[in-house]
Amino acid sequence: MILLQSHSRFLLQTLLNRVQNLDKGVELDYHWIEFDDVRFHIQVSVKNPHHVLLSVSLPTPPPETAFVGGLPLGALEAIKIAYSGFVQVLDPPRDGFNLTLKLNLSKLPPDEGSTSFFSKFDLSLWNGLMVVYAEYKHAILIKIASVREVVLGAPLRLILKGLGSRMSASNIDRLVALVHRSKESFFLLPQAEKVTVVFPMRFKDSVDIVLATSFLQEFVEARRAAGLNNAPLCLWSPTPPLELKGAPAESLSANAGFITIVIFPRHVEGKKLDRTVWSLSTFHAYVSYHVKCSEGFMHTRMRRRVESLIQALDRAKPGSEDSKKAGGNNASFRRLSLKEGRASWK
Repeated sequence: MILLQSHSRFLLQTLLNRVQNLDKGVELDYHWIEFDDVRFHIQVSVKNPHHVLLSVSLPTPPPETAFVGGLPLGALEAIKIAYSGFVQVLDPPRDGFNLTLKLNLSKLPPDEGSTSFFSKFDLSLWNGLMVVYAEYKHAILIKIASVREVVLGAPLRLILKGLGSRMSASNIDRLVALVHRSKESFFLLPQAEKVTVVFPMRFKDSVDIVLATSFLQEFVEARRAAGLNNAPLCLWSPTPPLELKGAPAESLSANAGFITIVIFPRHVEGKKLDRTVWSLSTFHAYVSYHVKCSEGFMHTRMRRRVESLIQALDRAKPGSEDSKKAGGNNASFRRLSLKEGRASWK
């Protein structure tokens, strides 16, 4: 299985190109949309080449989810912690967006060309510091390119972080709805020793529904393998599980069933927290990706099969050159006219 990366590759590449050409006054104005209806807009002006405006538009939240000031609960605090020192949150954001960040690239660590900064160090120490600073700068840019994870994953991170620290949350045993697609949400039921996550799986295409249902059932079966004993418990059901009692009626319809994942404290210890947050917040996109890959693979196999059948039919045509070679003699079939047929019977 292929896991989606937490950072936007296009955003990361754009930031890397901008950092490497800070002295060049280049104007940028890019719009693009990534999975789950997350829209980005990045701007750089010639007058201020060190400043980058990054705007993010999130999926439309359903009424049961908690949004504060156009952002998920805890998102603003998560942004300030993740990007303190070189990112400013503009209030209000650009029209049509939930969030606008002003990045000051001049506050990033110096690059290899800043020799004057390290003139008082010897050469070996300077080279070592350059490597450290380069890795640190790259990690910062990856963090900026992972703004979707920071914003949409903020409320999920709060709940799972409380589970990992064994701290009783205020929403214990209360169903929590989090947005993950436009007008769609998934649900969390925090408890003292675990957090139950339920995804209503919906697809528009009839073929996708069949493939997703089969994929999810196999996904649950794969969890029973001996090598996955420590993985989260997974269950699939065509009907809403008991954890969704009290959820809105429109949230209880899912044409591909419901997938339930149980998270225990061992799944959010240390660095596992970031991976768990990202995997859960993009689970529907993960399934959709593999469904489309499976559909494309089957279409490719079908086209190859049809091509091989056509070739076999072409070789079987009477009088074809291939059939002559395959037969090993010069005999061939020829369609006779009515007169020729009568004459042959005489």
